[in-house]
Amino acid sequence: MANAIATTNQRSLSNEKPKFSAFMSQEAIKKLVQQAVGQNAQSFTTAIISAVSNNPALQECNPTTILSAALQGEALKLSPSPQLGQYYFLPFNKKDKQGNIIAVNAQFILGAKGYKQLAMRSGQYADIDVIEIKQGEYKGRDKATGKQLFEFIEDDDQRENLPTIGYMAYFELLNGFKKTVYWTKTKMIKHADTYSQAFSAEKYDDYINGKIPQKELYKYSSFWYKNFDEMAFKTLIRHLISQWGVMSIDMQKAFEMDNSVINENGEAINVEFEEDNTVSPNETIEPVVTNVTPEESEEFDFFADENKE
Repeated sequence: MANAIATTNQRSLSNEKPKFSAFMSQEAIKKLVQQAVGQNAQSFTTAIISAVSNNPALQECNPTTILSAALQGEALKLSPSPQLGQYYFLPFNKKDKQGNIIAVNAQFILGAKGYKQLAMRSGQYADIDVIEIKQGEYKGRDKATGKQLFEFIEDDDQRENLPTIGYMAYFELLNGFKKTVYWTKTKMIKHADTYSQAFSAEKYDDYINGKIPQKELYKYSSFWYKNFDEMAFKTLIRHLISQWGVMSIDMQKAFEMDNSVINENGEAINVEFEEDNTVSPNETIEPVVTNVTPEESEEFDFFADENKE
């Protein structure tokens, strides 16, 4: 049975090869990846091909934009693993003025954990984090300083079962400077409604309460629907760092690349405010998948010849 499954998987992966694997197997592309990534070229290539092979929506993307997005993550020394949550690829429909789809590109999405990783790597932060605030934990403002006050529930099981009412991000620099920012969930929903054209505050309650018909779920592909807390974490920690934090060169690059599609000139075009990322009913949106079987690794061993003595 295991051999049959492996054979089926290999056959399925081979069917996708003309769409993206063939692109990655071109000599010019192999050379570009080898120059950009060095000794990690094989694992880098295997990871992104596995991601595309397991995601029908990514298979429709312009392969150049997938590679460009992956190279941006590699340049920042971040991992595309969904378990780590440092960055993701998201298919994005580019439309003309008449609303016709003229291209499907891969958008580079930096996660909250990616921002935290870059901040700690800068050597300027003693601590940095972002968490959800549960019902009963927000205690208003200090009358003398105006700072927001919190009292956290100690029982983790009890806390987990309470509704989320907001989000809090904070950092402490090595020089002692501290900053905390709190947004209510209502404010975060309003932010998403304002800045993501793929998200509607009016439809959000229907989505989380299972009131959207199955045949219409493809319209709700925004990460704001699928993982609101993760997007809230990313939004608030990005806001915190940009307003009050110390930004390293890598952090500045990350801010420029986040929510962007990299064009053929290597320029980052921010698309958060321009188009939605709705895909067709037969497509799905998932973060990058990097769990690769031994059979897949052999299938994608594009650098085997170069590595042999």
